[in-house]
Amino acid sequence: MNARLNWLRAGVLGANDGIVSTASLVVGVAGATANSTAILIAGVAGMFAGALSMAAGEYVSVSTQRDTEVAALSRERRELAEEPDEELDELTCMYQDRGLSPGLARKVAVELTARDALRAHAEVELRLDSGELTNPWVAALASFLAFTVGALIPLLFITLSPADWRVPATFVAVACATAATGAISARLGHAPAGRAAVRSVLGGAVAMAVTFGIGSLVGTTTGV
Repeated sequence: MNARLNWLRAGVLGANDGIVSTASLVVGVAGATANSTAILIAGVAGMFAGALSMAAGEYVSVSTQRDTEVAALSRERRELAEEPDEELDELTCMYQDRGLSPGLARKVAVELTARDALRAHAEVELRLDSGELTNPWVAALASFLAFTVGALIPLLFITLSPADWRVPATFVAVACATAATGAISARLGHAPAGRAAVRSVLGGAVAMAVTFGIGSLVGTTTGV
């Protein structure tokens, strides 16, 4: 359950990144030019660039984590093969530290070692499930999809709204979307949803306001 909640929280945050970064990009371009084609091209390019960047970063990060887990399991497997008695004593002590009596701790350690010694040590000593290591490809795909779904919200509003309303409509849509992602993320972490929603909305609004201002300045300066 904790692993699933972590993945879900990461997905929500990835979607929030997609919303804010893409909204900031398209609003900035809209501040510089009213050309809907240029805005759409910038938005689509930004969406895929951001999604791919997120996926690549997540793949590298989780691959490093997986390599560390594999190395730790390999070291534990070697120790079990070379020093089985010492490892059994170590497992017994760890169960005693968790509150079991010496006799019961020894019995549990012996039974779990007989069933699957590596898994027993991995769970207690390394806090790992040797049968379910992190998958970098799943992490990369999840990040890509989460970012893309989030990015579609400002992209659709900036593209489909009337020219005079495209920026205000995008601001409103992004405010609603970031409020939702902030609240959901807070709920998953058992934190106050209202405060998180306000932070998310303010962050997105500031990012869009700054890029819109820069876009308007550049557009005025260059005469785009």
